[in-house]
Amino acid sequence: MCIAHAATACVMALEAWAKFAKPGEKFDETEPPSEAFDRREFVVLMGESRSGQKQKFLPMIRSDNGKFFGFGESEAPMMDEMKGRFAQLLPTKVPDDAVRDVAKAMLKVKGVGRAVPGATPRLPRSRR
Repeated sequence: MCIAHAATACVMALEAWAKFAKPGEKFDETEPPSEAFDRREFVVLMGESRSGQKQKFLPMIRSDNGKFFGFGESEAPMMDEMKGRFAQLLPTKVPDDAVRDVAKAMLKVKGVGRAVPGATPRLPRSRR
């Protein structure tokens, strides 16, 4: 997507469970965050440009009945570099027109297009 549209920056918003090591304790990498008793729920904003990366972890606050209430203050430490499948989305070099055309063709084959206002499916009222 970034190559096809010659993006110079991108931002991704994800909902995620996270777990953190307690001060003085070793982080347990064997337990997935989804199964951790002390997991925390966040919206993660990851921004990337050719000049660098930034991220914010916004803790989600839920009411006693589990409904979304708001966001807390960002408290997770900033990382020098995000890694994983949702990082380094921009190509390292500016793509030429031929590479962009190939990327556009691949998106078309996969049925991925530009966002169109009003085309986003709405959740049923019970989920809002």
